[in-house]
Amino acid sequence: MNNWEAILKSNRLFDFNSLWSYKADWFEEPNIRRGGWSGVVKIPLEQVDDSPVFIFIKRQENHMSRTWRHPISGIATFQKEFDNLKRFHHYKIPTLELVYFGTRSYNGNHQAIIATKDLEGYYPLDELFLNSDLEILKSWQGRQNLLKAAAKVLSRMHQHHLQHNSLYPKHIFAKPIGDSWDIRIIDLEKAKRRFFKSTAILRDLGTLRRHTPNWTTKEQITFFKAYVGEFKLSSESKKLWYQIQDRILSKSK
Repeated sequence: MNNWEAILKSNRLFDFNSLWSYKADWFEEPNIRRGGWSGVVKIPLEQVDDSPVFIFIKRQENHMSRTWRHPISGIATFQKEFDNLKRFHHYKIPTLELVYFGTRSYNGNHQAIIATKDLEGYYPLDELFLNSDLEILKSWQGRQNLLKAAAKVLSRMHQHHLQHNSLYPKHIFAKPIGDSWDIRIIDLEKAKRRFFKSTAILRDLGTLRRHTPNWTTKEQITFFKAYVGEFKLSSESKKLWYQIQDRILSKSK
């Protein structure tokens, strides 16, 4: 029995049904699409030392996504997220901590649950750069360290040919630890593995840059240099920079 299984059972959450029927206010109102629905609740769990830990329970019914392996019936979108969580953990790319995953067929409906640990003390990147009061971000060094930490995680993700496919700054979470930052990449439902890593790079970095208009040119360059691991950009890296820029311009037309 793993640690999370023991914690769930000590809180009388023994199985799929008990997690499905747990009564709590919606943390996010249910998303009704794809012929079904998907919603999130946040609940506290007591641990052995009586200290509470919060988890998110995401539940969905008939919320399916077609894949090349399942072109007609599709699979639960949470199944895709679960598979990608495992893939990210395998490659040691920091993401959410998995608490529980399960699926079932009930009264002709396909139901799925995925539960993850709350990212306590973490902030989304867009919030940090827009209105954060954190002392560490009041200096250029603190902001620079944040940009570099995020860039290195994304570079590792792409080195393994993994494309997030929806890389907005709200999907990159960071927690200050001393003068450094711990980064977590979330919302992996749309992530996929690409044969050519250049495809993943252009898609993800193009999306991220389009959605960080508040970053200064200096911050964008600091991020990019850390991403490619260069103090002075090589001709190949400069070419990549302009390819990303061209992609942004084409999207804006």
